[in-house]
Amino acid sequence: MLKIAYFCFAIAAVPLWSQVQPSATGGGFTLDDTRMMTPPPVSGGAYPKNVGAESRSNFVGGGLVVTGAYNDNIMVDPTQKIADVNYSIVPTISIDRMTPREALALSYSSGFTLYQKTTQLNGVTQNGTADYRFHLTKYAVVNVRDTFSQNFNLFNQANPFSGGGIPTGAPSPTSVFVYPFQNQLGNTLDGGLEYQYGRNAMIGGGGTYSISRFSAVGNTTGLANSNTGGASAFWSRRVSRGQYIGAIYEYSRITTNPVESVTDTNTIFGFYTKYLTSTISFSILGGPQHFDSRDPVSGAASGSWTPAVQGSVGYQTARTSMSAGYSRIVSGAGGLVGAYHSNVAGAEARRQVTRTWNIGAGGSYALFKNVTPTISTYNPGGHTIAGTASVQRSFSERFRVEVGYSRFHQSYDNFGTAAQLFPDCNREYGSVTYQFYRPIGR
Repeated sequence: MLKIAYFCFAIAAVPLWSQVQPSATGGGFTLDDTRMMTPPPVSGGAYPKNVGAESRSNFVGGGLVVTGAYNDNIMVDPTQKIADVNYSIVPTISIDRMTPREALALSYSSGFTLYQKTTQLNGVTQNGTADYRFHLTKYAVVNVRDTFSQNFNLFNQANPFSGGGIPTGAPSPTSVFVYPFQNQLGNTLDGGLEYQYGRNAMIGGGGTYSISRFSAVGNTTGLANSNTGGASAFWSRRVSRGQYIGAIYEYSRITTNPVESVTDTNTIFGFYTKYLTSTISFSILGGPQHFDSRDPVSGAASGSWTPAVQGSVGYQTARTSMSAGYSRIVSGAGGLVGAYHSNVAGAEARRQVTRTWNIGAGGSYALFKNVTPTISTYNPGGHTIAGTASVQRSFSERFRVEVGYSRFHQSYDNFGTAAQLFPDCNREYGSVTYQFYRPIGR
């Protein structure tokens, strides 16, 4: 949270342009003739997953989630396939507050994940998010987000479809876990400024920094810690009611260790966004990307121009939420050494069938090809496929039960783990959730 405070101060110190026509409003959220939306490619958030009574604001909440799961392959032994049962007990707390000028959303959960036989995988499970949005003036909005996770991924969540959904820009290659059961820690901090300087024109920019740490680094061939930092700037133009065009420039630096690599990327996107309604939209992005990847030890380097393409679509009604996205860029890859040509696609959907029954399903596909010649011997690349389906029954506003099934498949050369010989994992889980909410004043 201290990092968030520093980041807020730094962004707030940026001087603003002069004010414009009274009709201009920075970061508007409604679809009308005077307020500009912040198009999904530059908003930096995620498509919402909530359905039915899950959508609420101005509250403080808490609860407890107890989960039991069976995994038929936990990928810890390169010579045999090992199955195990794990349990987790995770208390949760959340705060949401919205006023005409600012919006704050905080959530945190922390507990224990315990394995019945493979006790070396026992550990603390944590997940926290902080999202703050503030109107500096009527025409300028600053937003800051921080996401922290420890041993928290698709294969240990009680409800994979809670929280944020597919990112509004496109799925992130760094969110793909090629070692799903290994103890790991990650944090992403980003922030930005949006300024609507005319009735139909907006500019903005921001920065981001993320880390990824694995406890098995040094013991597993091809597994690496990573740091990723970057900055971006955008221009957006409303060409008609509900249609936006614009341009985005993005810079990023990806470093890995203990096998060292450094990759810089520069990308220019043109984008088009169409709002069918204020909650249904699609976006396409495309443009050139240049990458420069280096091995600091040998001094060898490689670089090239490559096309970059992204796209996303989001759909939400009172009882249904759906989102999907695709990304083809050069990026890091969730624990692998070096930088990769990545093709990542993901889709999620939830439906409130009746007042007490919800169903959900989601899947993702990721294909990676190493672009660093001197490092590709550690891992030339591979692919990951994952999917989850769940059914949820609410017995009251506070008490619900969920059962689900997940499947995970991966194939990576020179990865030195059980995942090389036994690439598939199936997980069946059941969870019981107790939660409460208390309204707070505006």
